[in-house]
Amino acid sequence: MDRMLVVVFDNETKAYEGKRTLLQLDGEGSISVYAWAVLAKHADGTATVKQGDDSAPLGTLAGTALGSLIGLLGGPVGLAIGAVSGMAVGGAADLNNARIGDDFIDDVTKVLLPNKVAVVAEIEEDWTTPVDTRMEAVGGTVFRRALSEVKDTLHAEHVAAMKADLAQLKAEQAKAQADRKAKLQEKINRLDSKIQAELQKAKERGEASARQAQAKAEVLKAKAAAAKAKVS
Repeated sequence: MDRMLVVVFDNETKAYEGKRTLLQLDGEGSISVYAWAVLAKHADGTATVKQGDDSAPLGTLAGTALGSLIGLLGGPVGLAIGAVSGMAVGGAADLNNARIGDDFIDDVTKVLLPNKVAVVAEIEEDWTTPVDTRMEAVGGTVFRRALSEVKDTLHAEHVAAMKADLAQLKAEQAKAQADRKAKLQEKINRLDSKIQAELQKAKERGEASARQAQAKAEVLKAKAAAAKAKVS
C-alpha cells in the first residue's frame, strides 16, 4: 500500500540516522521508498528541507504529493530554501495535492515542534512493523497515512453539484421574463466558468498522478534489475 510517512526526531543527527535506516529497509526489500526528504522545523515556525532525494525518477519534490505534504508542514510563514538541497517547496501546497486528511497534518504538527527534525517519505509497505521497530529504535516517532483517493471523489461530487445548479439556472432562464434573463445569464456564465476551472484542475491532477505512477513503476523496475544483477 502506498503511504505517506513522517518520522519525527529530536535533532538532525537522529533524523539522518533515521533516513539511513529507511533506505536500508528499502535495500532489504522490506519497503519501497519512492521519494524522501529531511525537514527541519525552526523556532520561528518555518521549515527547511535539509536534504532530499532529488535524483530519483520522481524528480523534484515540487508538484508531488510529498512536496505538498512538506509545504503543509512548513508552517504559516512558508517553507525556507533548503540549506543543503536548495529546494523550496510550499505556497501552492494543499490537502488535495497531498491526498491526506487535515487530521494527519494536525497529529504531525503537534509533535513536529520547533527545533525538531523529521524524515518525510512516500513509501510502499505491506506491513508496518519493519519501519516502526527500526525507527523507534533510533528515537523516532512514526506517523503514516495511506494515500487517499477520497479527495478525487469529493471533487467529482462538487462538480456534479455545480452542474445540477447550472441545469436549474438554465431551466429557470428559459421561463424567465426578459429583464430577468440577463441576470440569470450572468449567474450561468460565472458558474460555468467555475465548472470549467474545476475540470481543468482535475485534468491536471490526473496527468500529474499518471506521471508519478509511471515514475514509481520505473523505481520498482530499476530495483528489480539491480536485484537480478546481484543474483547473476
